[in-house]
Amino acid sequence: MSRFTFGSLAGNVALIGALLLGGCGMLPEQIDETAGWSAQKLYSEAKSSMTEGGYDQAIKYFEKLEARYPYGRFAQQAQIESAYAYYKSNEPALALAAADRFIKLHPNHPNVDYVYYLKGLVNFNEDLGLLASLSNQDLSERDPRGAREAFDTFNELVTRFPESRYAEDATQRMQYLVNSLASHEVHVARYYYRRGAYVAAANRAQAAITTYPRAPAIEEALFLLVKSYDAMGMNDLRDDADRVMRKNFPNSVYYSGGPADNRPWWQLW
Repeated sequence: MSRFTFGSLAGNVALIGALLLGGCGMLPEQIDETAGWSAQKLYSEAKSSMTEGGYDQAIKYFEKLEARYPYGRFAQQAQIESAYAYYKSNEPALALAAADRFIKLHPNHPNVDYVYYLKGLVNFNEDLGLLASLSNQDLSERDPRGAREAFDTFNELVTRFPESRYAEDATQRMQYLVNSLASHEVHVARYYYRRGAYVAAANRAQAAITTYPRAPAIEEALFLLVKSYDAMGMNDLRDDADRVMRKNFPNSVYYSGGPADNRPWWQLW
């Protein structure tokens, strides 16, 4: 009885295997609609998808284009467009990778200035997430790494391509980034001061003053420096910082308690 059972089992397995092998030819094959498309056709369809907001589909077309036609202007343009499509699809890491790849492969391309600009935008507009949007968190309260990378990229664009059509906008964004990075340092200094870490507060305030001397946030940085030195009993340093502040900001609102905080109660910061 056992011998019959094992034999039947082996026969069934063999039968199933034969049916699967024979049935493979009956399974519907996946049809590639792009088979036989020219590079121009693939590029046109990808651009149409992007116009309609279909960035994922556009990326697939661009990938097929580059795989089938790796040389020529359409392949190069597909690399640029892919970086933009990733950016619009909220895939910053892939967008940055695509931009870096293009810059490395085509450093002298006539549109490489745009790729630098796009790379800067990706870091500049890095998503803050739901919590940050609810709390109205700004760039000064974020990890400044993205801001620094954006600044460095915009700075390279402006330095290498001063006549670029993107240079003016990049310069304005750089100014905003400088102000935000200075505000970040002051934000950290304020955090330390409120928790009684006066040495750390003074160090961060001094770093903001030294690194970003023209930023608007320097007014508060000087004020925090004065308060931190005062809390530590370092009267000479406090008086020196106070003289600098009164000379540069004689009518500072911080002398009368600081600017009013009109944020709603539900904001976390």
